[in-house]
Amino acid sequence: MIPEIVFCLYQLLFCACTVQIVIGGSFERGRILPSLIFGFLWATIVYCPIACWTWNSNGWLFNLPSLDFAGGGPVHIASGWAGLAYAFVLGKRKHAGESSHGKPHNTTLVFLGTVLIWFGWFGFNGGSALNGTIRSMYAAFNTNVAASTGAIGWVMVDYIRTKGKFSVVGACEGAIAGLVGITPAAGYVSLWLAAVIGFLTAIVCASLQDLNKWLRIDEGLYVFKLHGIGGMVGSFLTGCFADQAISALDGATLATGAINGNGIQVGKQFAEITSISAYSFVVSCILLLILKYIPGLGLRVSEEAEMIGLDLDQFFDEQIGDWAGFENENMDKITHGIAREQDIHHAEGAMISSPPSTEREAVTADGKRD
Repeated sequence: MIPEIVFCLYQLLFCACTVQIVIGGSFERGRILPSLIFGFLWATIVYCPIACWTWNSNGWLFNLPSLDFAGGGPVHIASGWAGLAYAFVLGKRKHAGESSHGKPHNTTLVFLGTVLIWFGWFGFNGGSALNGTIRSMYAAFNTNVAASTGAIGWVMVDYIRTKGKFSVVGACEGAIAGLVGITPAAGYVSLWLAAVIGFLTAIVCASLQDLNKWLRIDEGLYVFKLHGIGGMVGSFLTGCFADQAISALDGATLATGAINGNGIQVGKQFAEITSISAYSFVVSCILLLILKYIPGLGLRVSEEAEMIGLDLDQFFDEQIGDWAGFENENMDKITHGIAREQDIHHAEGAMISSPPSTEREAVTADGKRD
């Protein structure tokens, strides 16, 4: 047994990571202060009860039992639906026909972030065994395998969709999808089935490229597509592929899935999926609507603030990314690239209407001689 204070810190970090995922639903239009208040309320009213259902020995999902090794329900399904609720309540972003809207801003940072989160997921999944048994080693190995096959699956879908082209961002999204899919199954399945889970989860998520259009929302970080849908697919496949030979490696657990002849486990996984999805989405919407109509709070920034960027509106000393190349006095002219085009046209007009400096000097000299 590990010390209780260590377990508390470990679970606290799970909660913190989940809240960060949820806030992704406010991408490029949510104000910082209301998001902090919502994050605290959401962690208290939504995450904690769901975590108790899933992992507490008195929780109804724990006793059902549904199988969730490292947080497919409390972390990914719950955050995915909450992120969807956040995007739904805030409404779509404002943008004036910018062609780059919705595309990755910095592929290098996407790749770097994926590398860091892939590494961190070993602690996320492998550490959920709470011991150093072979089962925890399987969980870590399964994590790496699923991420790898997830990248392959997403890139394959992109390759077919674009008729022979590859995508670095697609590979990163596929790795994340694979990691999400294997989270509930990490300590329950064999290596080969972990590869299948990562691959299938990535293919399902990648196939929903137009999900935002179908739902008529603007969820720019794909929190729902990757974490919500990825978590639901992973939970379903856990019920299919859970193998008691793997879970028994810790010397105490016997968890069987459909592969062992326990087909009803798939139904129990559906109970987890539907209950967590409904609770997270409904309660999140209620919390957000309450905060939205509190006078003076305001979930969303103004349209002007959205145009110049949240880094400049919400922070007093920040210049991040491409904005850092502009002087502060010119910031009020920036509107998602549109103002810059106007400035360019204005500058070109000034150049055309004004003679070169050498010609001006010659004209001035002639005037003085006359």
